[in-house]
Amino acid sequence: MKQKLKKIGLIVIAAGLTLGQTSAAPVHKPKPAKQATPAKGKWVSLFDGKTLNGWHGFNKKGEVKNWTIVDGALVCLGAAQGDTGGDIVTDKAYTNFELSWEWKIDKGSNSGVMYHVIEDPKYHASYETGPEYQIIDDLGWPDKLEDWQKTGCDYAMYLPNSQKKLAPVGTWNTSKIVFNNGHVEHWLNGKKILAFEAWTDDWKQKKTTGKWKDYPDYGTAKTGLIALQDHGHKAYFRDIKIKEL
Repeated sequence: MKQKLKKIGLIVIAAGLTLGQTSAAPVHKPKPAKQATPAKGKWVSLFDGKTLNGWHGFNKKGEVKNWTIVDGALVCLGAAQGDTGGDIVTDKAYTNFELSWEWKIDKGSNSGVMYHVIEDPKYHASYETGPEYQIIDDLGWPDKLEDWQKTGCDYAMYLPNSQKKLAPVGTWNTSKIVFNNGHVEHWLNGKKILAFEAWTDDWKQKKTTGKWKDYPDYGTAKTGLIALQDHGHKAYFRDIKIKEL
C-alpha cells in the first residue's frame, strides 16, 4: 500500500513539474500584419479639365479671375500687369517629382512653369523663389531674346541642347521637369533638352553673377509649390500631372 501511494505521489510530482514547464514556456504571439503604405511613383492629375480645384492665386485667397477653362484647357487670360500678380500655384507642396504637362501659346506670348515656390508677403512673384521652365514665343517675341530667355531654359541659368524641337506657335507641346534630390532635367516633346545639379558650385556661381544675384532666396527651397505664370499674355495648359519620387 505504501509503495502504491509512493508511486502515485511520484506521478503527481512529475505531472506538476511538466505542467510548470509548460506554463513557463514563452508564448509566441502572431506578428501583426504589415500596414499598407501608399504606392509611390503614381501619376496624379493636377488639373481636372473643368475647374481650378487644387490651385489658388499666388499669395492670394478667393476666386481666381485671370485664369479660365476653355475646351478642357487651363487658360491664362494675360490679365496681369507685367510678370507679377497673376500667377497661380498648387495648394500642395512637392519635394522630389516628375511634372508633366501640355502647353501652347499665342504669337508673341510669354509664360513659364515654376517649382519649389514659397508664398510669403515679402515675395512679389513666384520667380523670386522658384526656378522656371521658360515658355515663350522664340521667333515672334517683339524684342531680341538672349539664349537664357528662350523656351526650355532653366530661366537665366541653364540652356537647352540641340535636342530642343518646338511645335509651331498655336500648337501643343509636351514638357516635363524632373527634380530628384537636386538633379534637374527639362524635357520637351519627348527629348531631354537639359540637365544640371542644383546647389553645386557651378549653380551658385550662375546664381550670384546673373539675373538672380539680387534674389537671395531664389532656388534655395527644397520643397514648395508648383506655379503657372501669368506674364501678361495668353497661355494654355492641359494634362498637368505629377509623380512624386
